[in-house]
Amino acid sequence: MKLENGKKLILFDGVCNLCNGAVNFVIKRDHGDVFRYASLQSNLGKKMLEERNIDPKSIDSIILIEPEIAYFIKSDAAIEIARHLGWPWKALTLFNYILPVSIRDGIYDLIARNRYRWFGRKDQCMLPTPALKAKFLDL
Repeated sequence: MKLENGKKLILFDGVCNLCNGAVNFVIKRDHGDVFRYASLQSNLGKKMLEERNIDPKSIDSIILIEPEIAYFIKSDAAIEIARHLGWPWKALTLFNYILPVSIRDGIYDLIARNRYRWFGRKDQCMLPTPALKAKFLDL
């Protein structure tokens, strides 16, 4: 799949309340209209994982896919997304320099493992409003 020129794809757990909240957070702050979205559970999400040889059973994370084949997972994905949201969110990129990836991903994994217990889950993937439908590529 070819993304629109200059767009980046965020794959997220469509039934996770935390993940849906994070997507809504990004949408509200994506003033440059950089991001598009698809759930990990969708056919498109599964295809993107397969193209990048990512085992879907090993991922309970957001994934940021750049045009072509580059991608970021876990804390790297979150930091890369923040980089495009402007200030003050762009300041989160400092964590790349302050904390080693093993610590950042350790914290990320702790939250990811407990996200359903702490934040709950939905029975189905989020349905965007009509105004946002064009940003969701798996509909």
